[in-house]
Amino acid sequence: MERRPVESSCLSSAGHQGTTLELEFRSGSVYAYADVPETEYRALLAAPSLGRYFHAHIRDRYPYRRVG
Repeated sequence: MERRPVESSCLSSAGHQGTTLELEFRSGSVYAYADVPETEYRALLAAPSLGRYFHAHIRDRYPYRRVG
């Protein structure tokens, strides 16, 4: 999946395809989150703090797996 770089102390890139959200963390780990609507992806990118948005709206709310 193609990811775009993001300005965040927590994340380094983010991408969305179909209903999968793929996030690359600053640690280098990449996770794919399932069943994430595109509106959630857009809200993440528009958030003042991507890390806070991720923790409040995505982490532990969507099934995920490590992909890299």
